[in-house]
Amino acid sequence: MTLTLPPAEAARELVEPMLREAVDRLDPHAARVARYHFGWTDGDGRPCAAGGKALRPALAVLSGRAAGADVERCLPAAAAVELVHAFSLLHDDVMDDDPVRRHRPAAWTVFGRSQAILCGNALFALAGELLLEQGTPGYVAAARTLHRATLSLIAGQALDLEFEDRADVTREECLRMSWHKTAALLSCACSIGVTAVEGPVRLADVLAAFGTEAGLAFQLADDLLGIWGRAEVTGKPVLADLRTRKKSLPVVAALTGRTEAGDRLAALLATPGQLSEADLREAACLVEEAGGRAWAELEAARRLEAATRCLDDVDMPADVRQEFRHIAQFITSRDH
Repeated sequence: MTLTLPPAEAARELVEPMLREAVDRLDPHAARVARYHFGWTDGDGRPCAAGGKALRPALAVLSGRAAGADVERCLPAAAAVELVHAFSLLHDDVMDDDPVRRHRPAAWTVFGRSQAILCGNALFALAGELLLEQGTPGYVAAARTLHRATLSLIAGQALDLEFEDRADVTREECLRMSWHKTAALLSCACSIGVTAVEGPVRLADVLAAFGTEAGLAFQLADDLLGIWGRAEVTGKPVLADLRTRKKSLPVVAALTGRTEAGDRLAALLATPGQLSEADLREAACLVEEAGGRAWAELEAARRLEAATRCLDDVDMPADVRQEFRHIAQFITSRDH
C-alpha cells in the first residue's frame, strides 16, 4: 500500500518561498545549481515542477506545533534543515557517482562535480545563516543542534565510504553508520522546532528519540528500495545498490548471517569487474535467500514501533501526535 503524505505537501508549500528567497542570496553559479537540485528549474534555468518528499521540513514544522507554536515561527528551522539535507544529497551523489536524482540527471552530471560540491558548501553555510539571523536564544540553540547533526551526518558518510573497501563490515557497524548518516538529521528535524521556539526540553528530547528510531526505519526502507524498488517509482536504476556493491543493511545482514547463500553472495560481490545484469539478479536473490531482506523488514517494523512508543507519554496536541505517527508509518510503507 502506498501512503500519501499531506503534512509534507503542506510543508513544501509553506517552506518553499523561504528556501527560494535564501537561494537568491547565493552567487549566480551556486544559485543555478541549487535551483536545479531543488527541482525548480531544468538544466537551462527554465522553471519546472519541484520534486522531493519534503519529509524533514514537515517534521520540523510538526515539532514546533507540538510545542504549541504557530507554523510561521518554525519555518526558518524547517528551511534550514532542508538546506542541510540538500547539501548532503549534492555531495552524496558526487561521492557515490550516482547519475540520477529524483527521476532526472543528478546535479553533478549537469553542472560538473566541482560546481555541485561548491553549491553544497554554500547551502550548508546558508542554513546556519538562516537560523542565526532570527536573533533569538531558541534559534541560536537550534543552530547548534543542526550543526551537531551535520557533523554526525558527515561522520556517517565517511563510514559509508570506508565500508566500500572492507569485506568484514558488521551489522552493528552498519546500523551505527546509518544512525550517523540518516537518523541524526531526521532526529534533528523532529526536535529543532521545539528548540527554536523555546519549548519544553523534555518534549525536544522525546521527539529527538522518535526521530532517531524513525530515521533508522527510514534507512532500512531506503536500503530495501535500493535493491527491490521499481525504477519508474524510485527514480534510480533497478538493483542500484547491488550495482555499486553498496554495503547496505540488507546486504550486510545477508553477508554476516553465516549461511551458504551469504557465502555465495560474498564471492559474487568480490568478483572483479562490472557485474552483469544476471549477476545482479542473482545477488538480489542471494540477499533474500540469506535472510537479509526479511531481517531488514523486521528491523524496520521494530524501529517503527519504537518510534511510535516514544510519542505515547509526552504532552502534545492530539492532531500533531497523529501526524507524527502518520509520517512514521509512511517511512516504512513508501515505495520511493
